Amino acid sequence: MKVEFAPINIPLKRRIQTVAVLQWIFSFLLLAEFCCGFFVILILGNFWFLAVLYLLWLYLDWGTPCAGGRRSHWVRSWTVWKYFREYFPIHLIKTSELNPNHNYLLGFHPHGVLVAGAFGNFCTDPPFKNLFPGLTPYLHIMPIWFGCPFFREYIMSAGMVSASKESVSHVLSNKGGGHASVIVIGGAEESLNAHPGSLTLNILKRKGFIKMALKHGAHLVPMFSFGENELFKQVANPKGSWLRNVQEKLQKIMGFALPLFHARGVFQYSFGLIPYRQPIHTVVGSPIPVKQNLNPTTEEIDQLHALYLQKLKKLFEEHKGNYGIPAHKSLIFE
Repeated sequence: MKVEFAPINIPLKRRIQTVAVLQWIFSFLLLAEFCCGFFVILILGNFWFLAVLYLLWLYLDWGTPCAGGRRSHWVRSWTVWKYFREYFPIHLIKTSELNPNHNYLLGFHPHGVLVAGAFGNFCTDPPFKNLFPGLTPYLHIMPIWFGCPFFREYIMSAGMVSASKESVSHVLSNKGGGHASVIVIGGAEESLNAHPGSLTLNILKRKGFIKMALKHGAHLVPMFSFGENELFKQVANPKGSWLRNVQEKLQKIMGFALPLFHARGVFQYSFGLIPYRQPIHTVVGSPIPVKQNLNPTTEEIDQLHALYLQKLKKLFEEHKGNYGIPAHKSLIFE
């Protein structure tokens, strides 16, 4: 394989952008393991009492990820996130007003490999708050990450909360409105489909978010993040292949998927784990009004789910031409 090295005279700003993305990759892939290892060292070392104090804190604070988390405007406004967003770059596209007097459930599609668009738009300031003043976004992620010492504090500071039913209910129960639950509908399973050019969404059997929206009267907002699947290449894993079977079994056991992805490096463009510089345009659709129904029937859930799919497909069709999607390509729902 011929290695393509980066030019020496690259502007300093682009170098900084690459470093910003590199630290995000480290945080996403290794920081949780590093924090767990550090905690073990504290327990086994001379500073075991610090670990005991943290365990006490963990016990007292265990429910916070399901109660709105603990965001930090300071962390969300770090300069590093500005360079992170500029690397791709990441854009948030507004197509309709969202009245801050309501609560919303925003469906994010597709998952991609590392959901870079969701993080850049909803876990850093100021993209979302500038376009939708009065609304506070909460990105829901797998509950397992909030059991990791120290790491949980970091991800909560960015505005992430648990994806449990209790957590989503808490966010959508705000009486004054102004809350927006952001849920990556396809989940970890969808990351296995995150190949360049892929338009397959795991959504046909995912109706829990519809039920939550009905129970709380939260308006549904479909979103599509153009470019999300173009950031990495993934080892071929067609359905039915031995690799896909192994990945799916591991996903059921561990709760998260393990896509075998690669892209570029720091000083060369041929291999590595840093995503390609591909623009991400996250288009926020128009809200679907939802009337509160504490006990929705299966038929009512199916009906609203079908409407959501219709609106999502319409959103994609209306904007795909702006972002390089050929006219003959459409979304595939599985």
